Amino acid sequence: MKWRILTSEEKMAKMEVKTSLLDNMIGVGDMVLLEPLDEDSFINNLKKRYDHNEVYTYIGSVVISINPYRSLPIYTPEKVEEYRNRNFYELSPHIFALSDEAYRSLRDQDKDQCILITGESGAGKTEASKLVMSYVAAVCGKGAEVNQVKEQLLQSNPVLEAFGNAKTVRNDNSSRFGKYMDIEFDFKGDPLGGVISNYLLEKSRVVKQPRGERNFHIFYQILSGASEDFLCKLKLERDFSRYNYLGLDSAKVNGVDDAANFRTVRNAMQIVGFMDHETQSVFEVVAAVLKLGNIEFKPESRVNGLDESKIKDKNELKEICELTGIDQSVLERAFSFRTVEAKQEKVSTTLNVAQAYYARDALAKNLYSRLFSWLVTRINESIKAQTKVRKKVMGVLDIYGFEIFEDNSFEQFIINYCNEKLQQIFIELTLKEEQEEYIREGIEWTHIEYFNNAIICDLIENNQTGILAMLDEECLRPGTVTDDTFLEKLNQVCATHQHFESRMSKCSRFLNDTSLPHSCFRIQHYAGKVMYQVEGFVDKNNDLLYRDLSQAMWKASHSLIKALFPEGNPTKINLKRPPTAGSQFKASVATLMKNLQTKNPNYIRCIKPNDKKAAHIFNDALVCHQIRYLGLLENVRVRRAGYAFRQAYEPCLERYKMLCKQTWPHWRGPARAGVEVLFNELEIPEEEFSFGRSKIFIRNPRTLFKLEDLRKQRLEDLATLIEKIYRGWKCRTRFLLMKKSQIVIASWYRRYAQQKKYQKIKNSAVIVQSYIRGWKARKLLRELKHQKRCNEAATIIAAYWHGTQVRREYRKFFRANAGRKIYEFTLQRLMQKYFLEMKNKVPSLSPIDKNWPARPYLFLDSTHKELKRIFHLWRCKKYRDQFTDQQKLIYEEKLEASELFKDKKALYPASVGQPFQGAYLEISKNPKYKKLKDAVDEKIIIAEVVNKINRANGKATSRIFLLTKNNVLLADQKSGNIKSEVPLGDVTKVSMSSQNDGFFAVHLKEGSGAAGKGDFLLSSDHLIEMATKLYRTTLSQTKQKLNIEISDEFLVQFRQDKVCVKFIQGSQKNGNIPTCKRKNNRLLEVAVP
Repeated sequence: MKWRILTSEEKMAKMEVKTSLLDNMIGVGDMVLLEPLDEDSFINNLKKRYDHNEVYTYIGSVVISINPYRSLPIYTPEKVEEYRNRNFYELSPHIFALSDEAYRSLRDQDKDQCILITGESGAGKTEASKLVMSYVAAVCGKGAEVNQVKEQLLQSNPVLEAFGNAKTVRNDNSSRFGKYMDIEFDFKGDPLGGVISNYLLEKSRVVKQPRGERNFHIFYQILSGASEDFLCKLKLERDFSRYNYLGLDSAKVNGVDDAANFRTVRNAMQIVGFMDHETQSVFEVVAAVLKLGNIEFKPESRVNGLDESKIKDKNELKEICELTGIDQSVLERAFSFRTVEAKQEKVSTTLNVAQAYYARDALAKNLYSRLFSWLVTRINESIKAQTKVRKKVMGVLDIYGFEIFEDNSFEQFIINYCNEKLQQIFIELTLKEEQEEYIREGIEWTHIEYFNNAIICDLIENNQTGILAMLDEECLRPGTVTDDTFLEKLNQVCATHQHFESRMSKCSRFLNDTSLPHSCFRIQHYAGKVMYQVEGFVDKNNDLLYRDLSQAMWKASHSLIKALFPEGNPTKINLKRPPTAGSQFKASVATLMKNLQTKNPNYIRCIKPNDKKAAHIFNDALVCHQIRYLGLLENVRVRRAGYAFRQAYEPCLERYKMLCKQTWPHWRGPARAGVEVLFNELEIPEEEFSFGRSKIFIRNPRTLFKLEDLRKQRLEDLATLIEKIYRGWKCRTRFLLMKKSQIVIASWYRRYAQQKKYQKIKNSAVIVQSYIRGWKARKLLRELKHQKRCNEAATIIAAYWHGTQVRREYRKFFRANAGRKIYEFTLQRLMQKYFLEMKNKVPSLSPIDKNWPARPYLFLDSTHKELKRIFHLWRCKKYRDQFTDQQKLIYEEKLEASELFKDKKALYPASVGQPFQGAYLEISKNPKYKKLKDAVDEKIIIAEVVNKINRANGKATSRIFLLTKNNVLLADQKSGNIKSEVPLGDVTKVSMSSQNDGFFAVHLKEGSGAAGKGDFLLSSDHLIEMATKLYRTTLSQTKQKLNIEISDEFLVQFRQDKVCVKFIQGSQKNGNIPTCKRKNNRLLEVAVP
């Protein structure tokens, strides 16, 4: 046996089982352990792990997720089982580890959980939320009801993505709304249902999209995936360019199948619980929104000099009204006039073109936004928990990340405000969690300095001096209100705020800042400075929809649209101004924050590695920017401000016990005491660690890495020792096995040798016995044969003696007739033998069987032939007796066809195997031919569609050919009208070629009434059958044989002229179909393939 010395790495790989994220670590799995801690090392560590397909990294209990922009084999069912019920730090960083920790805390410790997923657009937040939900669905209980709940929760995602996601320059599936889902569980941890909350749908995208971006997915999915019939019902066309609300520069997205996604959405809606009429209503509203963008206006002056607008093309308006069930005149007026009510007064004013377009877009945005809110409500009705028992809750927050664009408007301001609040609660809860753990473990808590972004939140949300409060105040102020007046108010109130910057403010340091335009203001967020263009702030905050349009929508007969606009009900008019978009969002964020503070938080920070949406590309500058505004470095510093690493005593002792002789291989006491002995033995300075109640706290990562290095070296020594002991054990075991095997083999061989010797002796004895028995048997046989021969000899002698005596006595009687009688007797015996043998050699009863036994004797030659003839006649008669009258008639027709056409017409062999049916058209059953059936009183012998050849151009016309007992009829195939009727007595001859074609001419008697238009030149697929039946019927009725002429050239009488029909061979473009062509007035040429 050959032995190979293992390297230290191979020893480690063979010996070590992965039980911690420190094992086989690429880079640093937990950023808390990063040394040195700075921005460059942070980015380099992420890049190193990303290059090795490690897309997840920890900061304590926070998961950093980098979008790989490709599928990785780390989300399989095997991976789910690997992370199930495992300690958070036991395996490599993974989103499944955080999901499992949250789920087990909820199930076992009865703590409500929330998972906060943040990051910028394209960082993978939506996919992360799907992975969390799919993991929870995989590890929770099973059962029909539970599986139905899980399926409904998972299938709500495709519906909300279709209506709330869109393609942007940064992400092909960007969520344009914030989503928070509370998943409710029972005491066993099985899901009962869920509740979804949505925040700030980007409804401005409905009417306008930035260059390179698309509208919401559902518009493209309907046009790509709906059937033609469904699109017709929605009054839509498949062409994207027909709709003004759809940007054409990015209508198609690589790798996205809108048609397949549409089928997925419809299936998901069905699984969630949408009824068919509800689904139809939703798509009708989507179609109406799409068609609203095609309404265009033109200016028109009134007599009083005021400008008003009119709709250019009312066809689109008509189709919208048909979809929604709104009176066209009502909707048209709502687009042209605006009614303002104040107390008891109503004032109606006209809308100019710009105002009409504003009203149209406002209606489209409101209609789509309210439809989306209705969808969320409807989904909540389906997935809500049906029981009223106490529930445990896990919240999943998938919300837009911090946004910094070239042009930032009201939407970015609101989004960034939400992220400020999330950052605030993140810092507070992280510090709170750290402090609680220190107190729980009995470790002294020291105050940690960190940036508190509460001052930025106060700048935005303060009820008196906050930006949102001043925006609401400006929107409600009477008089002229513009974006410039709002900016002017901001400059007055916020000029001295250290995080607010404006060139028009009283602060002199920004007066000459050319990077800050006059129409903008800048806020220094925790993630960096963001410049906002004030244009559109007032309009987007007002979010006004004219009351006339609301009332028009409420008057719709479409139940869903009517339900979306309850304020349009004239009996419930509320003159109070509706809340602004900013105040609504502020209240929603406050509710969300209050909800999150009641739950145990879990964080997933998503990072986008590049702007190209491509795999294997890591843009350091882009990642650095996201690290800064996500505050990840600050998060690490907070975790490291006290102790960088902590671990329970049991796994710590289990991992490092081999470093101390007293704890290796087994420690027989409390785990804490074992760790204390271990650390004292290693002489680690006391200031580098502290003992908690259940955990060991290590202050500096260097101490941890020193322990890991010592452990690695010790494992190599142990691996060598184990290998040495194993080799000795292996050799001893092999020697003992060989010794035991030798004894077994020797015993088996001795047994085999004795068995072989015994078998040889036994075989020899058997052979000797067989020879003796054979000798005795042969001796006995010889004696018996001798005795038998003696008996036979005596018998023969006696017989001969008796014969001699008889012949001597009767010789005188046989001399005269002996030869003749012997001859007759011999012949009689031969004939008897012949007939008996023939009885067994008779062939089958088939008339076509030509087999016959050979003649045995020459003198029976004539008898043999006659017997063969008689037998053949007899079996033919037996075969004929089986025929019915119908079969006899068919065979008679086939026989007649053989006599007429065999070896004369090339088409004949193909017709032999085809039965003659006659009635190829079911005249009596088909109502189309009722008129024809009524016109023919006689029995129809043959009914077939033939082609009548026109002498003028050689073209064919379909006709119905009918043969009765007395007449030949030609009728129109479409109408059934009889065109020609010829008595059989007027038919003189039928001509046809000898080739493989179906053309034939029916010649009529000159001077007869039917011969006025001349002979008939016809073509049929059943020529042999038609000619045979015509021949037999004519013979039966007129007692005269019909002349059948077969020639490749014959004359046909057309009115007063005779035309020669000539058949030639030629390859045709039409394949195997013969064609007829007129050459001149006297010649028709038929080309036969």
